[in-house]
Amino acid sequence: MLINRQIQPLLIEMAGSFPVVTVTGPRQSGKTTLVQMVFPDKDYVSLEDIDKRSFAKHDPRGFLSNFPHGAIIDEVQHVPEILSYIQTITDKQKKNGMFILTGSNQFQYMKSISQTLAGRTGLLKLLPFSYEEIYKNKYINSNEVIFNGFYPRIFDQKIKPELFYSAYLETYVQRDVRLLLEIKDLMQFHTFVKLCAGRTGQILNYNSLANEVGVTNKTIKHWISVLKASYIIFLLNPFHKNFNKRIIKSPKIYFIDVGLASHLLNIENHKQLQTHPLRGELFETFIVAEFLKLRYNQGKQDNLYFFRDQSGNEVDLILETGNGQDIIEIKSGKTVQQKFFKGLNYYKKMDTNVHKSCLIIDDDIKEKRTDSIVYGYPFINKI
Repeated sequence: MLINRQIQPLLIEMAGSFPVVTVTGPRQSGKTTLVQMVFPDKDYVSLEDIDKRSFAKHDPRGFLSNFPHGAIIDEVQHVPEILSYIQTITDKQKKNGMFILTGSNQFQYMKSISQTLAGRTGLLKLLPFSYEEIYKNKYINSNEVIFNGFYPRIFDQKIKPELFYSAYLETYVQRDVRLLLEIKDLMQFHTFVKLCAGRTGQILNYNSLANEVGVTNKTIKHWISVLKASYIIFLLNPFHKNFNKRIIKSPKIYFIDVGLASHLLNIENHKQLQTHPLRGELFETFIVAEFLKLRYNQGKQDNLYFFRDQSGNEVDLILETGNGQDIIEIKSGKTVQQKFFKGLNYYKKMDTNVHKSCLIIDDDIKEKRTDSIVYGYPFINKI
């Protein structure tokens, strides 16, 4: 099943505007499939291949001489020093779209890219499938959606989610984490990741995590940064506008893929979600990740925030736009209740610069209310 990605037109546009385009994102998000599908005539090489990696590392000029017209270079984070040689070639050739680079870990090469290829590369972030890409905006039971998650191989290869996520975690922990961190106790790190899943959609409390895992605050902060760099989690920051109130200043933690979070919570089938105590947080995680994908697929900064004051007034999601703020409340219920609008109405009294006020619920609905628009989750892309 070949699914066209929403980011494709932007990838083509960037290749016409920059000599290099870099596509980053989590492992298995479909980067290789995307770039090979969009550029079928380009030479392709993967630096996951040990021999190719060794060649590129020890003789970069000789390696790149095999691609006089450019190439797709997959998993470029393995040999970040090659970027300066790519810079020299593209400066000399002055052709756009020569090299298409992919990489799945920000820590290892994003700094090199920003320093070496500044002004020469377009940068795209490809996350797993969006709801629209898979389900074409049809209403699918949200428990199934949350349990399956959005990683392409689950759909392309018809792999059971539990099998995919088990293998994914083992690969991630055993290989990627060992590269990034000198962890003596991998089980301790695995416990940490599971505890993070139990906190998805909640305020991040470093002290609480440190106490439960049995490590220092500093270690937890470092581990969180690694999960972020590997596109496992996303931190949603509090809205920075000064309301002269006591605003919560800690970020909220969300898993980028809700299926992975469900797997880490030991959810074994979609029926268990119906009564799961974290169902609301998992539904919210799904929705927030969809907005993140929507922004990245348009080549935009995420510009996503939340609002909560110390009296408990909150808005789940604030999207800052040139027209003002889009404020969004997320509820996992299927029936609209007046109390769902409480946070939205409170916020609108404080901030007159609200562009749209929306409530997203677990239903197939789109209707205008007096002060807000109510959307079912299949219509997120309409907001």
